[in-house]
Amino acid sequence: MKLCNESSFFNLSNNNAETMTTKKKMLFIIVGAILIAFVALLPRYVEQQHNRVSKAPLPTIGLKAKQFHDSLFVADLHADTLLWDRNIDKLSHYGHVDLPRMRTAGAALQVFSMVSKTPHGLNIYENKADSDDITALVIAQKWPVQSWFSLPERVYYMIERLTAAAERTENHFMLIKNQQDLKSFLLLRQQNPVYTAGMLSVEGAHALEGSLDLIDEFYARGVRFVGLTHFFDNELGGSAHGMTKEGLSTFGKKALAKMQSLGMVIDLAHSSETLFNQVVNTSRQPVLVSHTGVKGTCNKSRNLSDQQIRQIAATGGLIGIGYWPTAVCGDNIQSIVRAIAYTVKIAGIDSVALGSDFDGSVSTPFDITGLPHLTDALLKYGFNEEEVRKIMGANILRFLHKVLPS
Repeated sequence: MKLCNESSFFNLSNNNAETMTTKKKMLFIIVGAILIAFVALLPRYVEQQHNRVSKAPLPTIGLKAKQFHDSLFVADLHADTLLWDRNIDKLSHYGHVDLPRMRTAGAALQVFSMVSKTPHGLNIYENKADSDDITALVIAQKWPVQSWFSLPERVYYMIERLTAAAERTENHFMLIKNQQDLKSFLLLRQQNPVYTAGMLSVEGAHALEGSLDLIDEFYARGVRFVGLTHFFDNELGGSAHGMTKEGLSTFGKKALAKMQSLGMVIDLAHSSETLFNQVVNTSRQPVLVSHTGVKGTCNKSRNLSDQQIRQIAATGGLIGIGYWPTAVCGDNIQSIVRAIAYTVKIAGIDSVALGSDFDGSVSTPFDITGLPHLTDALLKYGFNEEEVRKIMGANILRFLHKVLPS
């Protein structure tokens, strides 16, 4: 008996084939959609894991302290916000810094650091320079292709992002490069406190890739601070977390001289002890450590000794106190205040500043909107209003009046 004729058999086979093809297409579309969603959400997930705010509640702040905070010029020497795939024009509910939160915090000025490379297995003791975790992040965040494997291009892209933010007039945000910019900003902010400003810093001169000419290029694009090393040794010299812990190389000495001749500020955060000593003992300009802890309250290899604190102060420079646990040996606002107070005891009130390391793959007790609570905590600790004014930003403002090119 025939169940079907030859024609109906082939029709049945064709229908089955078409059904299988349709299922494969649907599966391909579903898998593709999942991959696209994963790639789109991955950068946000990565940042949420890296830039946390501790869950401990902040102490209540009084009205008088809040009003006093609103009268301050608040400034910070170090945030890595430009590394992450967030539009700083917009209010975000993760990470630490954006322009709306700066305004809420009463923060006037933020130095935005540009990280271009970090090694696998990052630690504060010993890192090689032969690997890079930033490459994967750059690709996942869909940065321009030319930046995928070029450190200078990564710096250029981050500069472009902050420059573009400053060009959008609705942001009320300025990029400061010289004394005239600073003067204009202060006048604008006096008229309307909604105005905020940023400055550019390169974290790790490995971004120069051994080229003195790139110093001119970075300067022309607005870079005014340069961290000589980051977590590994580079062409300029040794990192505190590198393999050699050496001092300045021959290229490093030439690069240092050129940077200072242009008026770039040298940042010794992450520098080896030998390199640190060479710079502070020969520099004719103030130098700073943008983000650090101090061994007097948190005895970690990453933090400054009493001697190093005094050496920075002797140049007329600044020590920016960070907020993360291995900087201050705690995850609360009191730990930050203790580190600030100790640094004041060693170096004097005029040498201390804020160096949060916001958005620097660290956990902090608060995002930038918590700064009024820091003002309040400093007052409660026993600092008078003039001292708090200096710590919270007046010292940085005085420093910029001294070092910025005219």
